[in-house]
Parts: sequence; structure tokens; C-alpha cells
Amino acid sequence: MIYLHFIVNPISGKGKHAISKELLLKNFSIEKYRVEVEYTEYKNHAKELAATAILKKPHCIIACGGDGTINEVASSMVNSDILLGIIPVGSGNGLASNLKIPKKISEAILIIKAGISSKIDVGTINSHYFFSNMGIGIDAMIIKKYEQTGKRTLLAYVKASLSSSFSFKPKETAVGIEGTTQLSKPFMLFISNSNEMGYAMSLTPQASLVDGKLDLVQIPQLNFMEKIVLGFHVLTNSISKFKKAKQLAIENCTITIPEKIFTDIQIDGEFYNLKTNKIEVGIIKKGLTVLVPTQF
Repeated sequence: MIYLHFIVNPISGKGKHAISKELLLKNFSIEKYRVEVEYTEYKNHAKELAATAILKKPHCIIACGGDGTINEVASSMVNSDILLGIIPVGSGNGLASNLKIPKKISEAILIIKAGISSKIDVGTINSHYFFSNMGIGIDAMIIKKYEQTGKRTLLAYVKASLSSSFSFKPKETAVGIEGTTQLSKPFMLFISNSNEMGYAMSLTPQASLVDGKLDLVQIPQLNFMEKIVLGFHVLTNSISKFKKAKQLAIENCTITIPEKIFTDIQIDGEFYNLKTNKIEVGIIKKGLTVLVPTQF
């Protein structure tokens, strides 16, 4: 019998998704599957539920939610033999999109039943993991304002981006890569493991979950018109045409912001305030096993 453990965020995607215990039991027959379903109640609850579920040794733990929920569940499963399944019902769904997991619940369920898996890379930030992307600078401010709106929509994200572009003030930042340290005041410092950051937008369309590399994007201070042009390129997935965006494939780097005591950061679309001004970024190659469609 195949043991499946579902962790469902009931408020993902504005809380309008149709995932319920009844639906899951209807799709996974008791003759073949043992199904357990748990619901998150607060931030980081999914991580706690996943850590407890691992002790029960299920064949697969399925995260039902957006990128934040997936991050919490997957963070407890790094270097585990247990498979991660995903039913994407969030707003952005960047990681699921990169994995070619459809938003339609019935189709995502078929992927779980098929049982085809792939090992993907995992990004690390101090004691945290990221599976899609992370960012400091304006990227972190955007996510902070986006969360404050309480609305998980593309329009809310665009409004938060516009507001942040006028109020964000870059700080001197030291970025160390392969023994060389560069000082700058970046408007954006973005590191991605995947080729999509949500809402079908991408700053790193060439990134891969399986290449053993992270993709670093640095954008310097910009004037008003340059910010408008950058926004256009982000929304139209044409960042390669924005000449001030410098990209580099890395395996690790160190980011230090001397003027700060704590650091605002976004991790897989969730805002965090790290209690340090030094960030160590790295990669665990093939650190997570995920159920994927045959075409991934």
C-alpha cells in the first residue's frame, strides 16, 4: 500500500481552491493508497507538519499550496528519500510552473499517481533553503509590501513594485564570488534556481533546476526612466534586453551589507528579516526528489 501524506494550505490562492480530504480520498482509492491529510494554520506550520510526517515514513509528502507552502514542506525534506509531490494552488506558482506541473488539480493528481520523480538542486541561505529564488534590495521590499496588502494577485504585485521603485534606497553591498569581492549599491540582487519567479514572469529564463548552478542577477542604481524600462522587461520576460542587468552562473557567494544590522530578504516569494548582515548563499546539488510529469 502506498502511503501519501498531504499538507494543505487552506488559504492559498485566496482560499478558493477545491482541495479537501473528501476530494483526495475520492481520487486515491483505499485499496491502493493510505491517505493522511493535514491543514496548515499559521506561517511555518507546513514545515512543522512535514517534519513530523517524515517520522511516519510515507512514500510521498504532497504540498498543496503556493511557493511559500512548498518551500516550508520541502525544507524539511532536503536530502530525504521521501518524494515531494506538488498540487499548485497558490498565486504565483513559480516552482510548479518550472517543473511543468499543471494548475488543474485533477492533472496534478495524475502526476502523483504516475510516480515519476526527478532530483533537483536546492539553494541555501544561511540556515534557510530556497527552491525557486531569493532576493535582497528592492525585491525584498516588493514582497514585504505585497504581503502587507493581503491580496495575492498580479495587480497587487505590480502596485507593490511601483511603490517600492520610488521609495527603495540602495545600500552599499559587498558580494564575494570565488575569492573576489565587489562593492556596489545594487537596486536589485536576485539569485534564482528556477527559470520562473511566478505569474509567468522570469529574470532568469536560462536557469535550470538540475544544472548544479544558481543564476545571479545584479542591477545597479537606476534613474526614473530606467526603472520604467526595467519594469517593462520584467513583465514581458525580456530581461536579456536590459543592458544594465548583469547575470552570472554561480555555485556560492557571500553578501554583506555593512550599514545594516538585520537584512530584509525574500525567499521563494515570502518576506523574511534575517538577524544578520552577512548572507552565505550556496547550492545542494540534487538535494530534493520531486514528482514530475514525463515531459520535465
